[in-house]
Amino acid sequence: MIRKIDHIGIAVRNLDEQIKFYSDILGLSCQEIEEVTDQKVRVAMFPVGEVRIELLQPTSSESPIARFIEKKGEGIHHIAYLVSDVKSMVSHLEGHQVQLIDREPRIGAGGHQIAFVHPKSTFGVLTEICESE
Repeated sequence: MIRKIDHIGIAVRNLDEQIKFYSDILGLSCQEIEEVTDQKVRVAMFPVGEVRIELLQPTSSESPIARFIEKKGEGIHHIAYLVSDVKSMVSHLEGHQVQLIDREPRIGAGGHQIAFVHPKSTFGVLTEICESE
């Protein structure tokens, strides 16, 4: 089922400012920057051991990340777990009456298949399940 923590998503207002902090102050190397137009977000990835930090900047006021920042401010948005098969995991979760945001996987950053689990079912933690090649 779950293989490891894939990444921790952090909502930010200014991606360039945050990249500078993570690079210059923390000494981490930005692996990639991309825009995920579907989700109205710009993403920067920083590997830290086997886990990545995913910085998320909204590109629209209609972005889920923009709404999150408006309600809660910048900070940890979600935790993502790597699984072998997102579709199977979605079915498994549905079979256990877990409330899902995505009943079908969609494409996320890096072209990975992803699905989100509603925080009402995970004790307040927005959870992403993802599958990479």
